Amino acid sequence: MKKLEDYVRSIPDFPEEGVIFRDITSVLQDPDGFRLSIDELLKLLDGVEFDAIVGAESRGFIFGAPLAYELHKPFVLVRKKGKLPCETISKEYDLEYGTATIEMHKDAIVPGQKVVIVDDLIATGGTLNASAKLVEELGGEVVKIICLMELAGLKGREALKGYDVAAVLTYEGK
Repeated sequence: MKKLEDYVRSIPDFPEEGVIFRDITSVLQDPDGFRLSIDELLKLLDGVEFDAIVGAESRGFIFGAPLAYELHKPFVLVRKKGKLPCETISKEYDLEYGTATIEMHKDAIVPGQKVVIVDDLIATGGTLNASAKLVEELGGEVVKIICLMELAGLKGREALKGYDVAAVLTYEGK
């Protein structure tokens, strides 16, 4: 039986020399790989009590929505600025070269709600941290942050100090 890391395609020197890009499209394109990725993420939630799943655009949608479906939980979208139709709150965060802004509907989280945040990757932690701040601004409590992969060399966990963070796969580099 294949392990999840067998489905992840590693592409050397992309987007720049010295970087090994961990490609999830190869996981998604294989039904066994995709099923395994969802099953492994579900294991990270074993014993966690929560009310809703939050996923950030766009790969957080890919992994968060099937988890919400399987666990019969609401799924809350975090989107890029200007993409949500109702009243929103927003959070700006730093990127490697510049900044980005994400938004969430003001009525997406009920005060006191326990929330799990899902994304594909922990890199620098910027998107996940900004998503957590949106949840907290609406009165929710982030009880867990889970991702399929973590690039430990980018030190994203430092940006997520104070949160319970888990990844299915951890790669030491960038």
